[in-house]
Amino acid sequence: MIYRAIAVLFILALLAGAAWADEDGAHESHPSLGEQLPLWSVIPFIGILLSIALFPLFKPEFWHHHFGKVSAFWALLFAVPFLLAYGHEALHEILHIYLADYIPFIILLWALFTAAGGILIEGTLEGKPAANLSILILGTLIASWIGTTGASMLLIRPLLRANAARKHKVHLVVFFIFLVSNIGGSLTPLGDPPLFLGFLHSVPFFWTFNLLREMLFVSGLLLLLFFLIDSYFYRSEGIRGRSVESGDRVGLRVRGLHNLLFLGGIIGGVLMSGLLHLGHFDLFGIHLGWANILRDFILVLMGLLSLKTTHSEIRSKNEFTWFPIKEVAYLFAGIFMCIIPALALLRAGSAGALSFIIEAVRQPWHYFWITGSLSSFLDNAPTYLTFLNTALGNFFAGLPENAAVGRLIAEQGIYLKAISLGAVLMGANTYIGNAPNFMVRSIAEERGVIMPSFFGYMIWSILILLPIFTLVTVIFF
Repeated sequence: MIYRAIAVLFILALLAGAAWADEDGAHESHPSLGEQLPLWSVIPFIGILLSIALFPLFKPEFWHHHFGKVSAFWALLFAVPFLLAYGHEALHEILHIYLADYIPFIILLWALFTAAGGILIEGTLEGKPAANLSILILGTLIASWIGTTGASMLLIRPLLRANAARKHKVHLVVFFIFLVSNIGGSLTPLGDPPLFLGFLHSVPFFWTFNLLREMLFVSGLLLLLFFLIDSYFYRSEGIRGRSVESGDRVGLRVRGLHNLLFLGGIIGGVLMSGLLHLGHFDLFGIHLGWANILRDFILVLMGLLSLKTTHSEIRSKNEFTWFPIKEVAYLFAGIFMCIIPALALLRAGSAGALSFIIEAVRQPWHYFWITGSLSSFLDNAPTYLTFLNTALGNFFAGLPENAAVGRLIAEQGIYLKAISLGAVLMGANTYIGNAPNFMVRSIAEERGVIMPSFFGYMIWSILILLPIFTLVTVIFF
């Protein structure tokens, strides 16, 4: 059954041409549509967010079995009247967001999930505060190079296995999401989609190293706070002083290491799609790039090779299942549909119903908080691009994009810093702020960790992240 699903995924990739972050074709839009849509058109988007937040809390059994149907309900509630009211324009927007955004989004996540799930870390790894801190540091360091999804899928299972005997584990997963699934991806365009989108729009590849100070500041505070909290829980559980008997220790070893080649192939395919220009074509009126067909072919091939070459025992010991990627695929299929009016209203700028947001953005800290707040609930890649274009329009209207970006970096670089940091850092604010957040939560729940609800998680982020982001504002902006 799974191979049939993968074959369908592969065919969709070939048909779509899937411009995940295409320089010319991605996120093309009809500004007039954003000017016409009323503000209440975002109600289905709010509805699907509330469903994700409330159903697992009040109807967990129903949600577990029917989350796909709930997602489809909200998607259809928006799509049907949208098509009836706006006809061809509506159809174009729907096709565009699925062909250019959703399909490649899922292909990328599936490939990373599959390849990383074939790497098994075995041996005695005790869930002591120092060991847990080391895993979080490692994940934070590698996330910028293999992507936040790749790093998350590689290390969340070893972290959970190391702490299987621990009573308090929620904080482990929450801080893992903060650091590995989000903040660690700040330093290169490979780390997080908005930074890759910036790279495609003339931001130099290594410019993102300018975010190093802010990234080290935020991650340093979080790692210190994590160590203090984890040490407190470790002592409170009476674990202090106990350790595995020397005769019971098993040396650490990594199996399935060949999957690192497939992870490298996935990252290489993504980078290639931004550097190689093979021309474009139209599919159902959607402007797509041939380089992205090649990219998605490579991604699907890497995933299939991982499945073919990795022994089933490795995935079994890794407790690998398809449920996390299935949950992400179903829920984000609805989210991508319902997000259409919100993105269209933002793209319309001062002519749309969300003009009060665009017009309020003036200072660097405005860009940081507005980009970040919207990225917590919307797709952070188009949000990043919206406010990048807002900054370019404010300072260098009329200049070609590459010249305008160059001058923005040279003369007003703090604005690009604010936009980039907001899009990446604040993806940690909610479960839907970045795709790995959902997948990590799902894997943790499969292993018996009772994770907080949507709003419960936001309590963690409000209490921990918002004060740190306030310090970032005061110190850097």
